[in-house]
Parts: sequence; C-alpha cells; structure tokens
Amino acid sequence: MSYVVCLGTIDCVVVQVFQNPELWSSLGSTMKSISKAPLDLYLHLSMLRFAFVTPRIGSPYTAFCIVAFLVALLLPLGVLSWRKLRKPNQDVDETGNLRKYQDLRVLKNQHETAAILSDLVDKDGAGAWPPKANHDSWPAALKPYKDIYLECVPLLPAADPSTDDDVNQERRGRYRSLMRKLLHKRINVAEVERIMKAVEAENWNACPRDAYNAVYCCVAVCRHAYRWGTIPVVKVAQLEKIVEFPHALNVPWPYLQRSFGVEADSGNNTANVLHNFDQKGERVYKINVGMSDVITSSEETFFRMFYDLEVLAFPIYYDMVQANIYFERNDKEMCLRHLESITFRVRHLLNIFYQNLTESRVSHSVWLSYVQGFQGWGVGRMIDGEYIKYDGLSGNHVLFFQALDAFLGMDRYLSDQNMDRYIPVNQRELCISLKKNCFRNKFDGEKDIAIEEEVRKIINHLKVFRAAHRARVMPYLEQPAPERLTMTAGKSVLETSTTKDTREALKVLDDMLVVRLKQTV
Repeated sequence: MSYVVCLGTIDCVVVQVFQNPELWSSLGSTMKSISKAPLDLYLHLSMLRFAFVTPRIGSPYTAFCIVAFLVALLLPLGVLSWRKLRKPNQDVDETGNLRKYQDLRVLKNQHETAAILSDLVDKDGAGAWPPKANHDSWPAALKPYKDIYLECVPLLPAADPSTDDDVNQERRGRYRSLMRKLLHKRINVAEVERIMKAVEAENWNACPRDAYNAVYCCVAVCRHAYRWGTIPVVKVAQLEKIVEFPHALNVPWPYLQRSFGVEADSGNNTANVLHNFDQKGERVYKINVGMSDVITSSEETFFRMFYDLEVLAFPIYYDMVQANIYFERNDKEMCLRHLESITFRVRHLLNIFYQNLTESRVSHSVWLSYVQGFQGWGVGRMIDGEYIKYDGLSGNHVLFFQALDAFLGMDRYLSDQNMDRYIPVNQRELCISLKKNCFRNKFDGEKDIAIEEEVRKIINHLKVFRAAHRARVMPYLEQPAPERLTMTAGKSVLETSTTKDTREALKVLDDMLVVRLKQTV
C-alpha cells in the first residue's frame, strides 16, 4: 500500500474542517480514500489550490495554510519511516513466500521434493519457513516453563569465571537447586503429559503448532541451562557423564523429540535457535542476561545470523524444487532461470557470514566462553546396558548447507546415526529427496552447457565460503578459556590427558574442514 498521501487535497480538507467543525466526523473516511493518491497528483492539486486562492499576505489564514501544507507534507513521510523502523523484518521476511507456499501445495501431487518441502512448511514450520514460534499463547500447564527459565537465567552467567572446581560446583548446585524447586512447585507434570499425548495423537487443538514449536524451544533451553548450571562452561561440568534431570524436564522431552523425529537428549539447531525467535522476530530465551554489551551483542548477532540465513534460504529451497521439476520436464530454459536465481541468492545469503562473523560483530574474546558453550552437551545415559553420549549443536546441523550439498549431489558430512539424533525427520527427508533428484549426472553435452556452467558457479560460491569459514572460525576456537577443557558444541570435549595444547586439540576439527572443502566439487 502506498503511504504517499495526496497532500494538496489534505490541505484543502484541513482548511474546510477548520471553517466547518461538523466535517470532523467524516475526516477519517476522507483520509482513507485519498491515501492512495500519487505524489505528482498532490503537487498539481496543491499548486492549483494556491494559484486560484487569492493570497492574503500576513493574514492568519495564510499562515494557517502554510502550516497545514507543511504538516500534510511531513506527516505521511514520518509515518512511513516510523513503520519501517518499528518492523524492519516483518514485511521483508514474507515477501513472495506466500505464493511459494501455495505453489508447493499445488505441486505436492506432482513431485516428491515439492511435497516434502510443503510438509516442512505446513507441519514443522506451522505454515511458514523459518518456522513460526508463538511464545505467548500456550496452554496454562506449559506456561511456567517459560517463566522459570526467565526467572533463573540471571543466575546462569558469571562475569568472572572461576577455575576453582569447588567454587564452580557450588555455583552450579545453586542454579540447579533453584530450577528444580521452581519446576516441582509450578509444573503439573500429569497435565503436561496429557497435553503431550494429545498432540502426539494429532490433536493440535491441545497445543497449536506454532505454540508447540515455542514449547519445544523452551524445554530444550531449560535442559541445556540445567545441564551446565553456569556459563561459561567449566571443567567440572564437562567431566560429568550422566545428569539426572528434573522429572518436569524429562516427561515432555521424548514427546517433543518424537514429534520432530529426532532422538538425542540434547537440543538441536531447530529447537534452540530457529524456534527461539518470536512472531516479531525477537529472540526470547537469552543466555547472558546482565552481562557486558560486548557479550550480549555477540550472542545476539551470532544466533540471529542462523535465523536470518534460513529466511534467505527458503526461496533457494523453492528454486531447487523448481529447477529439478523443469529439468525433468526437459524445459531447460526455465531450469536455467531457477539456477540463476539460486546463484544470486546463495551469494547474498553467504554475505550474512561474511558481514557478521567478524571481530567487530562477534567478539573473539567472548564467543568461546559465553556464546558457544551453552549449546554444547557432552553427557549421556545408559540405554539397554550401553552408555550413549550425545553432542550439542553444530554448524553441520544447519538445513541450508545440508540441502545445498544434496542438491549438488555431494555426500553429506553427518553419519546416519547423527542425522537421526539431531536433524528433524522432515529436514532429513528433504535432503534425501534433493540428492535423489540431482541432475548433475544427466547433462546432455553441449545442450546443457549453460546449466552446467550455472551449477559450477554455485559450487564455486560454496567452495569460497568453506575456505573463508575455515580461516574465520579457528581464531574463535583458539581463544584462551582456562576455566574449561577444549571443546566444541557439536563435538564435545576434544582434549585428552595427552593433548599438548589447544591447537593440537582442534586439529581434528581443522582436518574435517579441510576434507569438506576438498569434497566441495
């Protein structure tokens, strides 16, 4: 909708209302009807008005007309600016996507990948992608989880982390004791389980999908907060093997995990990161409440980066589906058009990392201790007599990179076991289908040379990114953190009794990055 108002008409109306007070009642409808007039029409009307009205220089009427003219000129521009500042991402995120959602629903019966992507949007995403998460309208029995996390979180971070195990254990015990107490007092576990069972039976009236996504996030971050008990992560916490979680955190977790088709005791990128943004695009469950600006801004920038990535990724998923469909239909011109769109969009998506994963936006000095650690895990439990350890979040869990690798026909990095543990089933199915429908091995010589060249451009963008990412990420991981053992969130503790230094401990990660770079062909 255009917010440029026919200002000349407004000027006339204002004067008439000033002279005839009874016209105030109709002013609202008048404003609405003229609000779509173009600016050039206003200019003509305004000039005509002042040309045909005999000026009375120095009179109050003339002064009033001038003031009314200026107000009418500036008011709509101010409103437009205010709207843009107040909601910077709301309109942008949805641009073009509603039509794409509808297209995918139409294509569900025509192409496997379209059906899977449509289900990802409508089921996991509650009708959108990135997924919607309603953090306000929950069933009454589930609301205390949010209150408890927000009430406890100021006790989680420490401005001056200790290297004393006893001090750290006391601090962790204090945090865990408070969370246990509040969960026991406020959570009606029987009612929580009743809701979880109802949803598992496909009764989404018990908890709508967008609210369910938010609950998934909340329980996940509560479990991660309880697992560590303090931030930064400390050695005494890293050395734990099994954690006895409160009953109120254990009861809903299997239901939540089964609904998304994942198995781990830990959270994942979808629950902890994507679902942690509300309908206004604001992050709900923060980690470093009360810490310095450099810590809180680094945390915010880092996690928002992964959400914004999926905002830009959805049109790429759509283009992938369309490129596959048109290639199969032998409509190479339309296939090429969608590949060109992918190339353009991938380049701009990767700029999110280039622009934000920098010292000025995400500080080297705080990321390792205050941002990364919370998302780790590194504990397990006994299952059928065997100890099973789970890891935390990893960049390898991000859907976009898995989907792009699959579309390009590359083998995935994660094992089948880790895919089942950490990647929601509909995301797994999407990648499997993209890989199955990859057309890189079906090119018909000179006829498909333009398509082959466009695919090569996409691969080159990805290859450059992976080389740059390796160079950027290592300085973050090599930062000193004497309160903890060397670890990554996705790989847990890397340090052993024979490890000489941090660089040696990180060599396994660097080797993995090198291998993945070589595989990007």
